[in-house]
Amino acid sequence: MRLTTDEEIRQLLQESQHVAVVGWSPKPDRPSHEVAAYLKARGYTIYPVNPTAQGTPEQPVFANLSDIQVPIDVVDVFRRPEDVPEAVEAAIAIGAKAIWIQLGIVNEEAAQRASEAGLKVVMDRCMKIELERLLPAQSA
Repeated sequence: MRLTTDEEIRQLLQESQHVAVVGWSPKPDRPSHEVAAYLKARGYTIYPVNPTAQGTPEQPVFANLSDIQVPIDVVDVFRRPEDVPEAVEAAIAIGAKAIWIQLGIVNEEAAQRASEAGLKVVMDRCMKIELERLLPAQSA
């Protein structure tokens, strides 16, 4: 199911807790790192996925989605469009509830496959931007 309305996306953001970030980078200046850090600061549990990155005891990094031992609500994809189908298949295999394909990344066939497999799909949007826009953090 493709989510396109503010209400649909807001609901996904509200009902999700566990987010796997596929294509996460350990470099702080990379969008995947920045978005993951923001999501973590907003209370989401983040599972970075990158087969070549090293983790720390405080923040393990997983080589594959299948290495994560908890149910994943959203698989947030920071990969080139041609790599999205692999991420979609992995998300389907682990029973993720949704796939979020980041801003600037479009793969219609992969989005269709995810939707047909029962995943909620958000494409060509940034999870951080949408969270800030639809569910702004409360000031203390």
